[in-house]
Formats: sequence, C-alpha cells, structure tokens
Amino acid sequence: MLVDADRFHGLYRSTSQAPTTDTSSIGKAVSLGCMRAESDQARWLIVEHVSLRNFRSYGELELALVPGVVLVTGPNGVGKTNLLEAIHVGSQGFSPRTRAETRLVRFGERIARVRLRGRDGSGFETDVEVEPGQGKRVRLNGAQLPAAEELRLRLSVLAFTPDRLAVVKGGPIVRRAYFDRMLGRLFPSRAELALEYGRALAQRNRALRRVRAGESSRAALEPWTSQVAALGTQLDEARAELVGLLAPAFGAQAVALGLERPSLRYEPRGLTVEELDRRLEHDVERAATGAGPHLRDVEIAAAGRELRSYGSQGEQRTAVLALVLAEAGVLGERRAGPPLLLLDDVFSELDEGRRARLLALLPPRGQTVLTATEPEAYPPGAAAPALVVAVTPGAAEAT
Repeated sequence: MLVDADRFHGLYRSTSQAPTTDTSSIGKAVSLGCMRAESDQARWLIVEHVSLRNFRSYGELELALVPGVVLVTGPNGVGKTNLLEAIHVGSQGFSPRTRAETRLVRFGERIARVRLRGRDGSGFETDVEVEPGQGKRVRLNGAQLPAAEELRLRLSVLAFTPDRLAVVKGGPIVRRAYFDRMLGRLFPSRAELALEYGRALAQRNRALRRVRAGESSRAALEPWTSQVAALGTQLDEARAELVGLLAPAFGAQAVALGLERPSLRYEPRGLTVEELDRRLEHDVERAATGAGPHLRDVEIAAAGRELRSYGSQGEQRTAVLALVLAEAGVLGERRAGPPLLLLDDVFSELDEGRRARLLALLPPRGQTVLTATEPEAYPPGAAAPALVVAVTPGAAEAT
C-alpha cells in the first residue's frame, strides 16, 4: 500500500527556509484523534509524580510533573535519558534501551525501584522493583501483576530514542519487529499473532532439519506447513491493515516535518500450503522455510527514495518521529485519549523550523516529556513548555 500525503497543520513560527505554515490554523490538527481527545479529558494519560530509588544514576528522587510539554534539560551524561527510561519502566514494565536489567540498578545497590502516580480516566499508581536474578515485581494500584507486560494493556505510552533510528536505518528484521509490536498496541487481540507465527515457523524449520538428516518423513511436515500457511496469511493481512491505517497519518506528519512525498508500503502476498509444497525441495535442502511474512519488509520512503539506503540522517530521524506521532494519533483515536509521549534527544539534527513544527504536531492535550541539552534548543516562538526540569548528576528538579 502506497500513500502520499500533502496536508499538515501549523502552530509554529520560523524564519528557516523550510516550508511555512499559517499560524492561524491551530484548529487544523492532522494527528488522528487529537480533537476527539480534547473532548474526553478523562482518558489523557498524565504522570503526576515520579519516585525513584537506586535507578541508574539516581539514588533517590521525588519529582512532580504536570500535563502538557515537560522539557528536561541538562548537559550530556547527567541523567536525562535515565529519567525518561525510568518513566517508561514504571509505566510499561520494561526499558526501551536495554534488556539487561542489571544495568537499571545503581552501581553497588541490589534493587532498583520506580513508582509512578497519575491518572488516565481514574487514578493509578504503579510500583516496579528490579532485582537482577529475581526478575521484576510489578504492582498496579497495590495489586501484584503476574507479568510486567500487563502494564502495557492498561497504560498507553510511546517512546522515541536515538536508537529508534534503526527502524529506518536497520534491516527488514528491525522493521518487522517494530510494526509487529505496533500491531499489538493498536489491535490487542492480535498481539500474539507474530509470536504464534514465529513458533509455528520454528517448528517447521526443526522438522525440515530432521527430514534433511533422514530422521523423519516428509509427512511429519504437513501439520506445521498448514499452521505456517494459515498464521502467515493472517499476519500478512494484519500488517497490511496496520500500514493502511497508519499511512495517512504518517504521511501528514512527515510532510509537516519537511519530508517530500513520504510513503509507507507493505505488499501482502499471503501464504498457501501449495506455495510451501512447491518449494519443499529447496526448503529441505536449506532446512529453512523460504517464503512467508518473516521475509517481508515495510518500505519507508520519501520523494521516491527508500530512506534506509538513500535518506540523510535528518530524513531518517524525521521519518521515525513521524511514525511515533502517527501512532500516537491513531492510538488517541482508538482509545479516546492520547498516549504519554517520551521523546529523548528529539531536537538533534532538526533545524529550528522543524523543531517548532514538531512541537505543533504533539497532541494538544495529554503529556509529552522531552529532553534537550539546553533550554535554548526549545524553539523561540513556540508555546512555552508547561514545566522545565533541570537535571544534574543524580538529581532533577523543576525550575
């Protein structure tokens, strides 16, 4: 599916050479659901208080936050990213930066703890304890959750980190994983579809290895071939539906941020038992399934150029930001309120005009926490942040 978008909204002031927008068009928001969210304040996700103990560089921290844009400033290396990471751990149950949980615990300590208090239709309190070797202990409103992942079903949060550039710069496996996770956020009933397909695929590949080694007959492949075909077709169709849903919002956001003729493309082809049977000899020889959605890709392009190979660093960053903002808009539409946005080092490689336009594209209600090395990175002429938090080594306080 290919979508070109050429509509966007303003709410910025800039003297750069980037395309300008009428600042009177505040009401013409392109992000889906933003206007609906304005009439449903109860669903805005707001973190009102952050409490940390022995998390990364923070020995102890108590920090009050407010709705709107929260600007977190400080030199590189003082702990701005650690603060955003802590909010993500406390609201989603995992770090967006690492799966090595030992890194979350302050050096020399045994347990890290993140507690959040806020509202998203009703009040909530989360309590996440990380103890390496013992897993995580997660509580929501005082009740122990059987798995940290359950926080994601209750609290809607999206993050941008510089590592996310891999969604555009990296190989197809990175994009498949990114869009499959997004599929679970936007269609919770399909959250396990990619995992189910992966398990069936792994079983078929094991069966192929046994056939190649002469340890099993080809008849043993048939149940797994049927499952791979059925689940592969479902996953292919779900991805196509997701891209079709996301593409208009992505195009609009990307145009607003300065990309020319942005597009998302995913070509669904389905998967049949007959197709797998036709290539059986080749699959046995390789001991791997050579057709299916595990080999497909989402193309992210601008001006007819595939951005992975032909995009500049700035264009790639812009595309990832457009994806995050597009998903935020769609989530806001489907959940009647925008998610919490955590945007780390988001102004880097964006000129002043694009920085202003980025701020204009944020959901008009809700909460966004973003970092910058200095307050001056915040574009002049943009609406002032609701709160500025200054970070120094091991500390953070409102200014």
